[in-house]
Amino acid sequence: MKLFKSELISVLILLFCFSTIFKSFSQSSHFSYEEYINSDGEILKYRQMVSDYAFDTKYPLVIFLHGSGERGSDNEAQLKWGVKNFATSENMKLHPSFVIAPQCPQDMSWGNFQGEDVLLQPKPTKPMKLLIELVHEVINNLPIDTNRIYITGLSMGGFGTFDAISRYPDLFAAAVPVCGGGDVTKATSIAHIPMWIFHGAKDDTVDPVLSQKMIAALTKAGAHPGFTQYPEVGHFSWIAAYSDTMMMEWLFNQRK
Repeated sequence: MKLFKSELISVLILLFCFSTIFKSFSQSSHFSYEEYINSDGEILKYRQMVSDYAFDTKYPLVIFLHGSGERGSDNEAQLKWGVKNFATSENMKLHPSFVIAPQCPQDMSWGNFQGEDVLLQPKPTKPMKLLIELVHEVINNLPIDTNRIYITGLSMGGFGTFDAISRYPDLFAAAVPVCGGGDVTKATSIAHIPMWIFHGAKDDTVDPVLSQKMIAALTKAGAHPGFTQYPEVGHFSWIAAYSDTMMMEWLFNQRK
């Protein structure tokens, strides 16, 4: 049976959609369902990816912090944006690693900042406290290269990335904050951490000026951060950022 041109196009579209869905599902399936429960009974749900495992090898650890729209308790939503780029066959082949993607509960946040000046508050949020406890547990139980612990996040997770490195500046080998912001007064204490900051110039959710101010403060403190500002992009700068193979290559090359 011959297919008319329009029918052939429809078939091709369906095949493309099927392959895209299958690829996305396949990448999601790389992430196991996990829970961290501390001695006080506090719980942080997270997903974990293991791209390779050899007893005589130490692997980098990537911490991925989602945005505000993915908060909840389903332990699913945090995989919606960005993190599945670490689970492609190509990336797992080139950069085998452990990836943990925690889920922030509803009405909570990763970072604890106040005011337009984004001032870091003395105490971490409960999700951040649990996350750092989880990181230390993972270090103790898995073959992690402690000189290659990376943190990245988008939007609320971008703020969380700045929060984490400001509170625990000796823990991380590199950071990639995407469309976030941080406390510029902490620039001196985090200037030694390699960073690549991403933002969209037309972002009307998180002002790109926040990233620009961090770049200026870090540079003044003697750092050499990378900065990519997409001129025609709004809030969804993470789509381009996590698809950037140069960023991935740079990230996995960083060591303390």
